[in-house]
Amino acid sequence: MKFATREDIAAPIDAVFQMLSDFDGFERAAMRRGAEVQRTDTLREPGEGMSWNARFMLRGREREVAVTLGTYDPPNQMAFTGGSQGLEAGMVIDLVALSRQRTRMSVSLKLSPKTLSARLLVQSLKLARSNLNRKFHLRVADYAKDIEDRYTRMA
Repeated sequence: MKFATREDIAAPIDAVFQMLSDFDGFERAAMRRGAEVQRTDTLREPGEGMSWNARFMLRGREREVAVTLGTYDPPNQMAFTGGSQGLEAGMVIDLVALSRQRTRMSVSLKLSPKTLSARLLVQSLKLARSNLNRKFHLRVADYAKDIEDRYTRMA
């Protein structure tokens, strides 16, 4: 199952990539929401091979997720792979400079079930596909707006 959307952001591509690669900020945000996040690599600078383990409550059950940064190509692309209890996911974020002050961000998320229970979960998600597509698009649009607002405050 795949979700994809794109948003145009009123900020230069370098600034957008810098905000998207604020991994410490994402870790803190997840912890504020009640997740336990642990960095599992030894890299000093952001790059391919960064990895995290996270534990959080979702729909009344504790979930564990392992995430790895597979592609880190500043300022063009980042790709993450991850998995949790029979479900593998891949997320790709592509950036394209439309002009010096405008960037297009494309985000795609692919879910692949590896067990029977994960297949049942993905099948139930397919039944709600239009609603989930709308929510995915709105979340990405909200994040793009947040990036614009942060860039405006910085400039």
